[in-house]
Amino acid sequence: MTMLNEDMQALTGTCAFTVDALSVCFTRLGFEHDEHVLPGKCVADVAQLAQCELSQLYLFDETSDRLELVAQHYPDGPSLDSACTRADPRNQQLLHYTLNQRAAFSLDEVQGSCYDTRFLPMSPAPWRALLSMPLFSGSGRLTGVLLCASQRPVQLHGYAISLGQLGSFAVERLHVLRGMRTRVGAPPRQAVPLDGAYGLIGNSAAMAQTRQLISKVLHTPYTVLLFGETGTGKEVVARAIHAAGPRSARAFVVQNCAAFAEGLLESELFGYRKGAFTGADRNHAGLFDAADGGTLLLDEIGDMPLLLQAKLLRVLQEGEIRPLGASAAHKVDVRIIAATHRDLAAMVAEGRFREDLYYRLAQFPLQLPALRERDGDVLQLARHFTDQACAQLGRAPVEWSNAALDQLSSHGFPGNVRELKCLVERAVLMCDDNLVLPLHLSMPLTPTAADDATLRKRMERVERVFLLDCLHKNHGNRTRTARELGVARRTLLYRLARLNIPVGGAREER
Repeated sequence: MTMLNEDMQALTGTCAFTVDALSVCFTRLGFEHDEHVLPGKCVADVAQLAQCELSQLYLFDETSDRLELVAQHYPDGPSLDSACTRADPRNQQLLHYTLNQRAAFSLDEVQGSCYDTRFLPMSPAPWRALLSMPLFSGSGRLTGVLLCASQRPVQLHGYAISLGQLGSFAVERLHVLRGMRTRVGAPPRQAVPLDGAYGLIGNSAAMAQTRQLISKVLHTPYTVLLFGETGTGKEVVARAIHAAGPRSARAFVVQNCAAFAEGLLESELFGYRKGAFTGADRNHAGLFDAADGGTLLLDEIGDMPLLLQAKLLRVLQEGEIRPLGASAAHKVDVRIIAATHRDLAAMVAEGRFREDLYYRLAQFPLQLPALRERDGDVLQLARHFTDQACAQLGRAPVEWSNAALDQLSSHGFPGNVRELKCLVERAVLMCDDNLVLPLHLSMPLTPTAADDATLRKRMERVERVFLLDCLHKNHGNRTRTARELGVARRTLLYRLARLNIPVGGAREER
């Protein structure tokens, strides 16, 4: 038995699933509007991610102190109704132990343990491994338990953080849907996206605007042009639009237009027929055919040659392509998302980009904010990437020293989110005592002089980011925030007002 809130340095297991797979699950659950379907999707995703035969979702009723089994994924076992009739609260000591400890816990060998596992469904093969995770609301209130079990001798403890977050998100989403059902005249389709929707991390005003724009174009056939500095997450946003939209069941294909010479890029996109050129000894389907019914992301569209731009324009206008060496064109149904860090309007003025293609691509332009414009998101992103890195390395969670957080807050991040992610991953790898220090960051020192960065301004910028992060951790509760910072509440309110941090949405402690 392994308690996951204790020392985990000896653990060697790592998560088998990728970050992309987990993000797809979050997105799918975030856009499920049927409260009866959502729990089943959650346990199915958990079983697939953990590669377990069984996954169960329990909701916790505070008034009766009981756990209710609301969803179960066990294709070879009894139905949920049968499982509910077997669910005797007296056999759920293990689940209530998870609740009481407020920590995930695993059994590497169920049969040899002293815990009562009669609440598990009967199976032809004995249950070997088990992982039980408490679920929490945004305010830290216990909302349920997520459980997965395997008939194979595997170690499941490495999945606790990621799957626990997924289960908590699903239960929170379920409560939102149930609350909307009781409200008159509030159709589910008009629900406001939750923080973190579309897999985008950050609560800044800039990211809230980005999510709002995504929701506008999500279910339309419009072509989207993503532009912004390098490293702002253009491919992440493109994947989110695809995963949350009506084409999510079909392919998402990415092509970097700067990665191929003109002739090779054309054959890669449009495909070719046997004998079209020397070496073409077979028919080859291009990326437009591969993405038929789905989405094609043309990254670095500003590097596409002019002659090829004309062919792309025909695809956008007519919805058809003609492979190299083919005598006839054929129809394709592909949603195009283009991305670039270049100024396409300036390139049009210089004759380096077709004006007609530019206006066709910019049917729905979406500018992604630079990280320095995302007030308060740096520390939230850093903790998110830290959790990911720890899960991938199979190590215990690490904390950040105040000095390291200050250094992050004061850095300009010219490489944006990509730079931050690489920096955090290296810091997690370098730190030995589960505490990230400034020496683990390997960041350049802040210049001593700048046109608009006096010492006071730099200190205020660091303080502003720190206060926003602390408010976010305490869900806007100013009383708890002041207590954590060790200052009087009146002092905190003064600092928030002085730094122009809005407090209208903040909550008071009840």
